[in-house]
Amino acid sequence: MTAGRLRFDVNLSILFTELPLLQRPAAAAAAGFDAVELWWPFPEPVPADRELDALRTALTDAGTRLVGLNFDAGDMAAGERGLLSRPSGSARFRANVEVAVGFAASLGCTTLNALYGNRDPEASVPEQRELATENLVFAAAAAERVGATVVIEALNSFESPRYPITSSQKALDLVDYLKVVHGAPNVAFLADLYHLARMGEPVERLVELRSDRFGHVQIADPPGRGQPGTGELDWAAVLERLAASGYDGHVGLEYKPVGPTAASFDWLPRHLRATATVEESVS
Repeated sequence: MTAGRLRFDVNLSILFTELPLLQRPAAAAAAGFDAVELWWPFPEPVPADRELDALRTALTDAGTRLVGLNFDAGDMAAGERGLLSRPSGSARFRANVEVAVGFAASLGCTTLNALYGNRDPEASVPEQRELATENLVFAAAAAERVGATVVIEALNSFESPRYPITSSQKALDLVDYLKVVHGAPNVAFLADLYHLARMGEPVERLVELRSDRFGHVQIADPPGRGQPGTGELDWAAVLERLAASGYDGHVGLEYKPVGPTAASFDWLPRHLRATATVEESVS
């Protein structure tokens, strides 16, 4: 199949986790990648400057570019999926915004993912929607000052049963609401094709119809979330359509590797992993 101008990056929060965080950029570079992304990599919203500096140095020393970063989303391992719509998490989210935006800007990263947050039994749906809107507008304003975009992601309800944005349409509706009603120009849809496929969406058709709305793309093979070739999707067709669509952002590899991380990239020839050579073909 033809990869066109697709550019791939490695999510270091789910890949190379057999290594300490500061060793992962070098491992990604050794595997042939020059671009990476991260979930918020610190346990607190405002880490010490030395921690930010150490991570920045690890990325630059490895020759890797940060192309995507999540805002603080709470304790992901414990099931939290974002803070911005939750009254108890709003202050933490806001405290993180300037830190995350500043760190991203220092590395030339222009894509920031804002996970919406789970349903809160102590708040009504309208209350959470209003709070989410306020916080997303706040985050988008901070991101706009450094030329960055805030992306909004849909998750599957099997793994995140309390997360309310579970379809491309719900995510796009929120993006449109922020743009049209609240005048936030720099918001877009994060198309995680794994989550959408798990929810039964026809991802090839979605790519054909909505790729112009994609601010970022992430992939993993359903249902197990392994690397392409371990599950149900025809990745040759999906990636060919994505390349043909004109999408010019990165495709984040956000999967749980089946086997050692370094061995999980066999589906993607090494000469296509670095962005300088992605005009060649995937075989």
